[in-house]
Amino acid sequence: MKKDKVVYRDLSYKIVGVLFDVYNELGFGYREKYYEEAIAKELKLKGLKFKRQIPIDIRYKNIKIGKARLDFLIEDKIILEIKVGKYFTKQNFEQIKSYIKATNRKLAILVLFTFKGVRFIRILNDNNNIYENEAELPLIKIRELFKY
Repeated sequence: MKKDKVVYRDLSYKIVGVLFDVYNELGFGYREKYYEEAIAKELKLKGLKFKRQIPIDIRYKNIKIGKARLDFLIEDKIILEIKVGKYFTKQNFEQIKSYIKATNRKLAILVLFTFKGVRFIRILNDNNNIYENEAELPLIKIRELFKY
């Protein structure tokens, strides 16, 4: 029997289901904070444990140089970062990459609410080698998803 290599498969599916539920109810056109509020309500309805707007320290050579905030940390496993717009940007990806490294979490989901629907990318931290969708592709391969 082949071992399942998808990190947090079931939890990821539940989270993505929440994202689509929220989009199907709200549609496009709201600010990030309203999607965040709706996602929080839906996560609670689904019985998922989560924290919102969690402060994390940004460090340089183990010296704190600043703070950032995660939109969500779900089940203390998956970072969920919410964006609204037409495209993912390089800045969106760099932000989530820094969050994964700063928190040493294995998985993050970057979600984009667009006028065409919900887009998301699963981003894996494999010993600080960051990959998307567990496809084991270097970051350079996903450039077509981002607007520079």
